[in-house]
Amino acid sequence: MDDLNIKQLALSVKQIADEKNLPEETVHSIIEQAIAAAYRRDFGEREQEVRAALNTKDGTVTVYTAKEVVEKVGDDAFEISLADAKKLKKDAEIGENVEVSDSPTTFGRVAAQTAKQVILQKLREAEREVVMEEFADKIGTVITGTVQRVEPRLVRVELGKAVGIIPQSEQIPGEFYSIGSRVKVYLKDVERGQRGPQLILSRANEAFIDYLFRQEVPEMENGAVEIIGIAREAGKRTKIAVKSLMPGVDPVGTFVGGHGTRVQAVMNEVGDNEKIDIITYDDDPAKFIANALSPAEIQKIEIDEATKSARVTVDPDQLSVAIGRGGQNVRLASRLTKYELDIETGKPGAETPKPESNAKPKGRKNVEDSLLAALESDEKSEDKTETE
Repeated sequence: MDDLNIKQLALSVKQIADEKNLPEETVHSIIEQAIAAAYRRDFGEREQEVRAALNTKDGTVTVYTAKEVVEKVGDDAFEISLADAKKLKKDAEIGENVEVSDSPTTFGRVAAQTAKQVILQKLREAEREVVMEEFADKIGTVITGTVQRVEPRLVRVELGKAVGIIPQSEQIPGEFYSIGSRVKVYLKDVERGQRGPQLILSRANEAFIDYLFRQEVPEMENGAVEIIGIAREAGKRTKIAVKSLMPGVDPVGTFVGGHGTRVQAVMNEVGDNEKIDIITYDDDPAKFIANALSPAEIQKIEIDEATKSARVTVDPDQLSVAIGRGGQNVRLASRLTKYELDIETGKPGAETPKPESNAKPKGRKNVEDSLLAALESDEKSEDKTETE
């Protein structure tokens, strides 16, 4: 683009608009901004207030430069005498601004390059804005994208017309992202910064878990059950408090699913390293805390509502279970219940308030123990019969 062909630009407004999926008014405005920039480059100064009016019918342009009306002109790039101003506007007065028009037909090579850069930059910005407006309606939902690029502190994911980023803080620790792989991401926000709008994606936040369960548990949509709260340490462990809104509906069983299929489907998405505990919500804070600290067995809970804290007493052999590895169990239970929990040991064998339910389906070891016990019982019964 050695020169700026204004007529060609004027005639290509509709074509550019169709190709870029942009309104014609937007493209028209962008070209006018580019011509104004080129005019400042060739005929004016950088700080001048210049606007251009493009006529798409005949391919001509009129450029208007704002100048202040003064008694004595010091800088004719920014000022105009009262006498000259009155030629343009009969009632012009000292101190006001008038516009001086010009109709350029050609621009120099440098000015043409400036115009080209402005057009390309502004078109890119306009395209991104249009795409971002489309995605603004999808904030708070999970969408599927393709991993485009993996960088040290973020992952770029292609989402059709747009590209979003998963910052390091929103990634599941230890998760491997391979270029070209399909990945589900939670659209957290559309941020608008100096470089334009940016799609912020997440796989590590609580809302991602909530959305995944909504896809697996239709009872959430019909109002039979609901999630009251989620506390998550992505890649390690998640605790979910659930509640039944209909009599006779087991909330934990509903979320676990037959043979654990529902909770397993969510675990398959976030990685098997992340354990998911589903516990029953209770309006009684003590019972809720006991449930949240599962699988630990609790002796006693003393609650201080003023400080939103609770002192939890457990058997000595339950202390490590209640606290969890690296304090994870008590930390997640605290976040889930919104009580600061202080775990301490009491006398062994004290009466224990049982938590209502545990997140996980019964383990294999418990099933094996039951089978062994049954077999031993049968063997003793046979021995007794033989003795008789």
